[in-house]
Amino acid sequence: MQKRVVVIGLGIFGLNIVKELYGSGFEVIAIDKSKEAVQRARDCSTKAILADGMDKEIMEEIGIQEDDVVIVSFGEDLSAATLTTLHLRQMKVKTIIVKAPNEEHKLILEKIGATEVMIPEKEIAHKVAKSLISPNVIDFLPLSDDYMIFEMAPPNSFLGKSIAELQLRSRHHIEVIAIRDIVSGKFQMVPAADFIIKDGEVLVVVGKEIDIQKIK
Repeated sequence: MQKRVVVIGLGIFGLNIVKELYGSGFEVIAIDKSKEAVQRARDCSTKAILADGMDKEIMEEIGIQEDDVVIVSFGEDLSAATLTTLHLRQMKVKTIIVKAPNEEHKLILEKIGATEVMIPEKEIAHKVAKSLISPNVIDFLPLSDDYMIFEMAPPNSFLGKSIAELQLRSRHHIEVIAIRDIVSGKFQMVPAADFIIKDGEVLVVVGKEIDIQKIK
């Protein structure tokens, strides 16, 4: 059963989260004390509620439940984010995701019970930097301090060659775990050594960032 998502704070970040989740089929409750913000969320959420997210009694009346995923997005207002997170912990909400502007705020929010704290500006900057350092990298997912899963566009030197020919494991120290066709979106999982890499495909690989950066 898909969990319900409650988003408290409908600034640019919060509203975009609401739109993305609702568009993906989630039940999304959008909450803000601004009438204009709630109005903007009405057509892209299951329910948009005009309320103060810092008011614990109102949150209880709305019916936030332990198994709901609650996303708190108050911009740089640390006191609002802190108080709301504290109330949600008292309400025994298991998953509390909070937006923070910096590492100091992140530490405070984690201490009072946020299960995950995001710093969107830092994450975006990290992705932009990586896209410049490794132009072929489309997206990435850290697995550990050393290893990541990367989605990368194959460089021209890869096109028309098989995985075996390229000697990706021995020469580049990466492992291809899937191939995604850009047009159809279909995946070829764990492609064979004789798989020929073509234009219009994305490689999903496991490896170290330093090795990915060397691929031209």
